[in-house]
Amino acid sequence: RLSFGRRRHREPAAERCPPGNGGSMRCQQVSVLYFARSAELAGLRSETLSVPRQITSLQLWEEIVKVHPRLAVIRDQVVFAVRQEYVLLGDQLLVLQPGDEVAVIPPISGG
Repeated sequence: RLSFGRRRHREPAAERCPPGNGGSMRCQQVSVLYFARSAELAGLRSETLSVPRQITSLQLWEEIVKVHPRLAVIRDQVVFAVRQEYVLLGDQLLVLQPGDEVAVIPPISGG
């Protein structure tokens, strides 16, 4: 429904589908789980984001950093786990399904 008056509800940035390339515009709601330092920097442990169905792992990282800019400092140290399989940031194409889990896993040290 179009409205030319005041907006009563503004959709949060995390809920809008970012521009994709070609036919990958369809969005999927995915659960993003933050662990260790990524949780500290993001200020939360999990959230749901709308992202294009087809997206590279690096583009997915960039979309997450748009929502949580403080995460940029761990870019070179982070890996994803998508459907519980590790994915390095890069050109690897991900085909996401509704409800998929994407875990943001920074290096964990211990002793």
